[in-house]
Amino acid sequence: MEFKEFIDLAKVRQSCRSYDPDREVEAEKLDACLEAMKLSPSACNAQPYFYYIVSGEESKNVRDLLQLGKMNSFAKDVNAFAVVTEENYNLSAKLGSSVKNQDYKSIDIGISAAYFTAQATSLGLSTCIMGWFDEEKLQKYLGTKSRIRLVIAIGYAKDDTIREKKRKSSDAIYKIVSEDK
Repeated sequence: MEFKEFIDLAKVRQSCRSYDPDREVEAEKLDACLEAMKLSPSACNAQPYFYYIVSGEESKNVRDLLQLGKMNSFAKDVNAFAVVTEENYNLSAKLGSSVKNQDYKSIDIGISAAYFTAQATSLGLSTCIMGWFDEEKLQKYLGTKSRIRLVIAIGYAKDDTIREKKRKSSDAIYKIVSEDK
């Protein structure tokens, strides 16, 4: 097996807010993103999420529910979305979450979205993870009562320029605790 360096993928993955409205996302690429998401780890393998893929003509039904006020105006040009709902834990994850006072669902949803978007990037797609949307109307459109946690815009960027990443300093976000340090 040959793998490229993950760090190279991490350096080019970015939130896209300018999509090419004329380029549809191929079904095979969406399937590959879903396959990567399925392989993501979760607490007690509970996988407490469900992904709705909305693409093609149906995507316009989601676009309007994302553009609230001036938020997410770029969504008007997006041709595919993954709407991610929060689902029930399995028994062991539910017990672990209660005993340890940890919100494993949010953690697991975030990990699955990271796998999904990393795979999308590896296929030449651009993504943007959004948390601002009309949840009730999205639930009604999808026919679900499950809480909607994220919507991921998926498409081809109008411009392939990779922006300089602005991140906190290393000292501000981690510390290595080791006998060697």
